[in-house]
Amino acid sequence: MGRARVEPVYCGSLRRHILNEVYFYHLTRQTADQALVPLLGKCLSQKWRVQVQATDQSYLDWLDEKLWLGADDGFLPHGLDTAEHADLQPILLTIKPDTTGFDCQICLNGAGPVQEQMADLKRVCILFNGNDPDELALARQQWSELVQAGVGAKYWSEESGSWDLKAQKNIAVD
Repeated sequence: MGRARVEPVYCGSLRRHILNEVYFYHLTRQTADQALVPLLGKCLSQKWRVQVQATDQSYLDWLDEKLWLGADDGFLPHGLDTAEHADLQPILLTIKPDTTGFDCQICLNGAGPVQEQMADLKRVCILFNGNDPDELALARQQWSELVQAGVGAKYWSEESGSWDLKAQKNIAVD
């Protein structure tokens, strides 16, 4: 069986760069912050600058504190967009959708990518709480809109206890 090959997809009218894929993470066993930590580690190992976007500043303040109190051996350099030198942070926590200067955008708690800005990103990750009907409905809407626009999308579920690829669209397979 052939290995999946990523076919880049042009996003919107911007053709400067190519977005590879959007990954949807259906959370049923972990909270967004629990799932976020290993994703951020993987992004940093790729030398990507990451924007973590949420819809609530108080949630980001809480997440900032939680990340600072994480394990010593797993420190994730990050900061809030309201802090001094925010433009130097490898991981930036924000409620603003502007992705200029980032390689990856991770959307939490109902945040979503702005399609016109996705062209400069290598990846977008959308983490959503599968136990929250509103977040589930929004994720389904985001999936439909992005797939209809021709963006490559993968849907991952942790329902079995490990991450399983459940669906993919607009992804070429060898």
